[in-house]
Amino acid sequence: MAKITIAIDGYSSTGKSTIAKQLAKALGYVYVDTGAMYRAVTLFAMRNGFIGGQNDNIGALVKLLPRIKLKFVYNETLGYAEIYLNGENVEREIRTLEVSKYVSRIAEVEEVRHMLVDIQKDMGMEKGIVMDGRDIGTVVFPNAELKIFMTASPEKRAYRRYKELLDKKEEVTYEDVLANVENRDRIDSNREFSPLKRADDAILFDNSDMGLKEQFERMYNHALRIIEKQKDLSIS
Repeated sequence: MAKITIAIDGYSSTGKSTIAKQLAKALGYVYVDTGAMYRAVTLFAMRNGFIGGQNDNIGALVKLLPRIKLKFVYNETLGYAEIYLNGENVEREIRTLEVSKYVSRIAEVEEVRHMLVDIQKDMGMEKGIVMDGRDIGTVVFPNAELKIFMTASPEKRAYRRYKELLDKKEEVTYEDVLANVENRDRIDSNREFSPLKRADDAILFDNSDMGLKEQFERMYNHALRIIEKQKDLSIS
């Protein structure tokens, strides 16, 4: 079967990772959560006092970027890969609201984006990959055969994120989560390097009032049609 590259972009808390994992599993593809990569770098910056204190020290972070080693390790029990930062599984720690507060700030640093985009491009050399993030269809894989741009109202996204954090026993308020979602939207959409935007050939996917099953079935059918088309092209 012909393999394609699937790029899923969109706003925070639209369920990109959930759908991407389902698609990758159904197609037998590799799944890469680029958001986890930026979150891991953010966690590194927080642990070292480069962000989150009284004064940011992004210059010091940039100098230490070569020391940051990121790796995805497949967890058979969970059915997807978890991210490791310098040999440590940080999958749970990077999902906190505290990390969410600073991840967009770290993601707008040019040197960070260059480093991670290079890694991401290498991951997709053989196709057969589903990658989600903010600039996958515009920067990382501009020639991806299937591009999807996910969106939903800030209120719906904030409520989903709020419920998710409560399930993880985080002490948060809906108002704080909504403020975080809106702030991330502003930073992601207006940053100088690789801003969040829909690729011209991306399918717009508003899931404000759509369940997970319907979302998956629609995207899966899109993927199958394109895979079949690529198969026909290879034969001809």
